[in-house]
Amino acid sequence: MKRKLNHFFLLLGVILFTSCGGSSSLGKENRSMRSTLDGTWQLAEVTYNGEGYYKSTLFNDANAKCYEGSQWFFRSNNSTGTYELSGDQCNPGVRYIRWSIQNDAEGNPVAFTFKFTDEQKKDLYGGAGYVFNIQSITENTMVLSGTESAGGDPVELIYQFNKIQL
Repeated sequence: MKRKLNHFFLLLGVILFTSCGGSSSLGKENRSMRSTLDGTWQLAEVTYNGEGYYKSTLFNDANAKCYEGSQWFFRSNNSTGTYELSGDQCNPGVRYIRWSIQNDAEGNPVAFTFKFTDEQKKDLYGGAGYVFNIQSITENTMVLSGTESAGGDPVELIYQFNKIQL
């Protein structure tokens, strides 16, 4: 009986090992893209794709203008990070996040996601988060887009990040 159990676990291990091995190229691409984000970034500008003047609250937290100039820190080895808002009208302070990059079927990065956590990295708000389309990511710049509600209507926002420190 013990021998059959050992064979079962050996077979299970082989199946798990081989089933995970086929996606290594996707994993390497994702790891490479994730490591590109390591460090401190500044959200230089938030713009709206459309005509008119918009006022919106981002991430149920603060006015979009409060995010311009905010610093975001990404750590790829554990998918955590922070961003900090400043200014009296901006609900100042540090926010903790868990983030990821999602690839399409060909391994190309297409989405950046994040959700809020507490200082101990436990999910807040039931694990709900935000999804952004990746427009571009290089060693020094990142452009994301996402849809927010402004006056009850969906509006595309463009987030322009610049890397300021590794």
